[in-house]
Amino acid sequence: MNAQSPDRTDDHSDSPYVYDAAGALLQTHLPLPRRQGKVRDVYDLGDELLIVSTDRISAFDYILPSGIPGKGELLTAMSRFWFEQIDAGQIGSGRSLRHHLISTEVPESVAAVVDPEPLRGRIMVTRKANVVPFECVVRGYLEGSGWKAYQETRSICGVELPEGLSQCDRLPEPIFTPATKAESGHDENVSFEVMAGAIGQSLADELRGLSLAIYGDASKIAADRGILIADTKFEFGTVADPVSGQPGLILIDEVLTPDSSRFWAADEFEPGRSQRSFDKQFVREWLSASDWDRNSDPPVLPAEIIEKTAARYREGFDRLTK
Repeated sequence: MNAQSPDRTDDHSDSPYVYDAAGALLQTHLPLPRRQGKVRDVYDLGDELLIVSTDRISAFDYILPSGIPGKGELLTAMSRFWFEQIDAGQIGSGRSLRHHLISTEVPESVAAVVDPEPLRGRIMVTRKANVVPFECVVRGYLEGSGWKAYQETRSICGVELPEGLSQCDRLPEPIFTPATKAESGHDENVSFEVMAGAIGQSLADELRGLSLAIYGDASKIAADRGILIADTKFEFGTVADPVSGQPGLILIDEVLTPDSSRFWAADEFEPGRSQRSFDKQFVREWLSASDWDRNSDPPVLPAEIIEKTAARYREGFDRLTK
């Protein structure tokens, strides 16, 4: 499946759950209005949303035919861990920070119409919000598209950086580098000025301040557990305040997971080269070394690559939460 068409709703199955040969949950078909993303199936519950994290995995703008068993549960558990840190006041640096998570329990209304067991541990019931149309990216280290941009312009999204930095170097201070939320294909990195011009200076300033505060506090928590958060992206939305009725920002989507962040082991960190990360690195490397042309349907992953990738996700989760 091409990840450039994430809203497909025409798949049908006799079962509400579709698994691959390795036991990875690839599809859900609940009797509710659905919007399908690269990894998550989002169902409309009326005033709330039901977000199901499947075991799908994407690479190079394609959703692969093989999943990673248990990935969805790990992503949900990691997001829940970070939302709990927010609730405990450990994240936000004293700012008023709210998020969209209501529950990770399967609603009774859903359990009444489908077998709830495959959903347990992989769902979030969330508030609905008007989504801000920008990804709020924070970078603390120089890697990925940021490293590529730095090599070309010595800047990232208009933020000028010192000369002489190497791949994966820690930046003098974290930087905010927004990106558009693309309907298809890649998100596009833009300057803060472009973002402010689109949504207003005040909202852009608030998003930048919140994003840097969340990243700073989360990085300290992760560092205490031996993990470096190289970069991450946040998404925000607005909901009406229950008292004033005025729109206020809340943190939405998954947060600080290996699918939205770059996690490195602190004890292995060595600038000047790419780092071993707790994500789908094995998948990307295997696909890059294969004869797949990236213009046709991607190949099925070997069992060894699936197992190694699942182990990397698990290792990152265990280091962070235990």
